Amino acid sequence: MSRPRIGIVTASTRPTRIGHHVAAWVGGLAPEDVELVAVDLRELALPLLDEPEMPSEGHYAHEHTRRWAALVESLDAVVLVMPEYNRGYNAALKNAIDYLYAEWDGMPVACVGYGWSGAQYARSALRQTLERIRMVVVDGAALHFEQTLDLDGTVHADDEATEDVRRMFGSLTAAVSARGAASA
Repeated sequence: MSRPRIGIVTASTRPTRIGHHVAAWVGGLAPEDVELVAVDLRELALPLLDEPEMPSEGHYAHEHTRRWAALVESLDAVVLVMPEYNRGYNAALKNAIDYLYAEWDGMPVACVGYGWSGAQYARSALRQTLERIRMVVVDGAALHFEQTLDLDGTVHADDEATEDVRRMFGSLTAAVSARGAASA
């Protein structure tokens, strides 16, 4: 089997965001036998869902949707690096998820959340959405402001958070292998 391609998705699009710093830290803990693909929702710049048909139909009218679908289809798994806003996950992430449907089916996914509570509420809410679109959710990690993460995005992860990310990559690669074996 070739090296699994894992997308590290920076979900925040805010001008003052720190998610790209967290995504870089996460990527730095990836094992050497995976290929990482940086995905930045701010650069992707998807407008608010504007497809005329339901995503489940798979008929995409807009080039931005076709590019997004092709990118997702090129991945074996994704890590969603996400903030918590008002106890929920951010709108840009929800929008990006809702653009597609079949492309998510069976894809392994993990969330690395950050915020005052380690994004526990946002990760919980997002898990429901990811399970609804039949993604294979594996445990991720949490970073807490003023404990393992500074407000400027500097990560001071403890052994637990670091081990959570390493275990997450192991779980993602195992899920990718299981998915490949099931489709063979």
